Amino acid sequence: MVPEPAVTPDQASSADIGRLTIQCADQPGIVAAVAGFLAGQRANIVELGQFSTDAEGGEFFQRTVFHLDGLAGSLQRLEREFGEQVGDRFGMTYRFTNAATPKRVAIMVSKYDHCLLELLWRSTRGDLDMTIDLVISNHPDLEAEVAGFGIPFVHIPVSTATKGEAEAQQLALLQGRVDLVVMARYMQILSAEFLGEVGCPVINIHHSFLPAFAGAGPYLKAKQRGVKLIGATAHYATANLDEGPIIEQDVVRVSHRESAAELERRGADVERSVLARAVGWHCEDRVMTSGNSTTIL
Repeated sequence: MVPEPAVTPDQASSADIGRLTIQCADQPGIVAAVAGFLAGQRANIVELGQFSTDAEGGEFFQRTVFHLDGLAGSLQRLEREFGEQVGDRFGMTYRFTNAATPKRVAIMVSKYDHCLLELLWRSTRGDLDMTIDLVISNHPDLEAEVAGFGIPFVHIPVSTATKGEAEAQQLALLQGRVDLVVMARYMQILSAEFLGEVGCPVINIHHSFLPAFAGAGPYLKAKQRGVKLIGATAHYATANLDEGPIIEQDVVRVSHRESAAELERRGADVERSVLARAVGWHCEDRVMTSGNSTTIL
């Protein structure tokens, strides 16, 4: 079972907790080499998760959480020496991060507020390992709610005629300033050019009916069809609409007794919890992608 997206008290309070994520072809000796390197640095491993897609010829993933005195001043040296001693030998893709440095996040939203407010509330409580730097919307409706959290709100209208100009304004606000963009029911399609230039991952949330009941009024269409399950999917946004690597999903059972409005309310509950888990796991460096799939450790 994947842990809930909350940093432990020890991790949240210590500037000396680091994370190392690695990904490479599976082969003997990986775990021993990583552990040996960290031991040689006088680092203490406090959490370790690993997975191989196949015992022979598979792809290997590992996430290691460790304690090392003076970590902040040692990260660049650790990255360099790890590559020289371990990473290059095993052909690894790897990354060191400091758990005491939360991810900088921007949220994009339209008029639906449930996912936005869930992230704002959880971030304010310290339940998500991130800071929300700004909210961008193509409508002004939620400005007052966001202002109550003390977070900048930027209204950038979008139309078919102005989409290119609007995305240029958005990129000017985002490039080099955030580590993650979250589409919290942002009801616009981001262009391939935007996704290629924003410089960080983008997470999207939508109902899990797709490709069925696409477009407006999906819950009314679902009610008319007599669906028995409704749910939500959080995934990384790619140029292929709603087909990026899936991070998290969930469903709830419904029946003929629920109205379309009740289906939509229950769907919103699932959407906000699924998105919060996906964002939390990403911010804790738990999500690793391979092709169009994810491994979460």
